[in-house]
Amino acid sequence: MFILHRYLLRQFTQIFVICFCSLDGLYVVIDAFANLEEFISYGDKHGGGTMLIMGRYYAYRTLSFFDMTSGIVALIAAMFTFALFQRYNEVTALLAAGIPKWRIIKPVVVTVGLISVAAAVSRELLIPAIRDQLSGDAHDLGGERAKDFHPKRDDTTDILLRGKQTVAKDNSITEPNFLLPTSLGAPFKQLQAANAFYLPATEQHPGGYLLKGMTSPHSLIRTSSLSVNGTPVLLTPKDYPWLKPDECFVTSEITFELLVGSDNWRQYASLLELMRGLHNRSLGLGSDVTVAIHSRLLQPVADMVLLFLGLPLILRRGNRNMFVAIGLCLVVVVSFLLVSLSAQYLGSSYLVSPSLGAWLPLMIFVPLAVAMSGPLRE
Repeated sequence: MFILHRYLLRQFTQIFVICFCSLDGLYVVIDAFANLEEFISYGDKHGGGTMLIMGRYYAYRTLSFFDMTSGIVALIAAMFTFALFQRYNEVTALLAAGIPKWRIIKPVVVTVGLISVAAAVSRELLIPAIRDQLSGDAHDLGGERAKDFHPKRDDTTDILLRGKQTVAKDNSITEPNFLLPTSLGAPFKQLQAANAFYLPATEQHPGGYLLKGMTSPHSLIRTSSLSVNGTPVLLTPKDYPWLKPDECFVTSEITFELLVGSDNWRQYASLLELMRGLHNRSLGLGSDVTVAIHSRLLQPVADMVLLFLGLPLILRRGNRNMFVAIGLCLVVVVSFLLVSLSAQYLGSSYLVSPSLGAWLPLMIFVPLAVAMSGPLRE
């Protein structure tokens, strides 16, 4: 059995690497040719060489690509491994020798489980660490391009954060125009400035936005700072000497990353960050984040369910046509993905509860996978 397991694992590993490299290479080639001009322009402007810039850019994205495709690629590799095994009657010979199917498939099942765990570790530890590199795109490699800014309300302070554009490189908002709520009791309705910069929390101040070059009101040197329930909201030069006469500071738990890229943040955040964001009163995150949290927890289980939906179709008796078997597996995979996306949409739209939206695909396909994999346990 040890020789058999080594043979299967070697074949599975080869197919997995070939499939992943082929898909990743196809993505890199298509995307690189579409954005070649941007890479050349950035290389000429900042130096370092175009190839080096492209290599670094796509190295980060390969890690993200592995996270998105590892489950599907593992299933494809397992399908081809056992399809080839079945095609040359090797399974029949082993069964005739009295070796049960579950012992034959055991090493591949364990390996797929390890790949799923590796993807989960990458999703929770590695990808959040390189989130800044993944959040950008080829059109803004250095984060220097100004982008349109969509207003966002801080649900804790009820301040509407507005501005003309944002620049990711220095976490800034050009021409900020923050609308203040009447409950704050300020003698003015809005704060206008030339620029606003997000500053993380320090000993001097909590996290928030430093407005520089105030244009309205012109001077806050005689205006006292404003608080809500004892929590500072608007810091002025009168009470905080580190502020210049034409500056003020607005506290907010909405970081610059959350302000300009909520979709990217949700995609690249760790599970712990998603849970913290859900409890952040300033963000007012909806059901889509709850669905994402449940889906993240269930992803390794979903990868294994996919495997046990596909293997019985490959290893069923009398099956000798590899392409028919693989075609049936692809139908199962597409069906699983469609049901998953539909259920997540229902959960995000509150048509069903968010938790049910994430669990519904497993509630449908786990009993089916158990029923289909019965012959594998014989």
